[in-house]
Amino acid sequence: MLVLARKLDESIVIGDDVIVKVISIEKGVVKLGIDAPSSVSIVRSELLEDVKESNIAASKEADSKNINMLSQILKK
Repeated sequence: MLVLARKLDESIVIGDDVIVKVISIEKGVVKLGIDAPSSVSIVRSELLEDVKESNIAASKEADSKNINMLSQILKK
């Protein structure tokens, strides 16, 4: 992991087309601005973790009857 120190209004460049800029620093919170092409997905890591946990929970709730019924429907 690369660790960098940046001050307000300073940036880093990732690859050729992603720029991360420090927008503000207030009360221990750093706000970042990210300029990237629309093809680059930018998602907060805690949201990815929530989705992952929800998917795991949902997969455990499925009963075999519903899975078999879905399987039959998909075969048609």
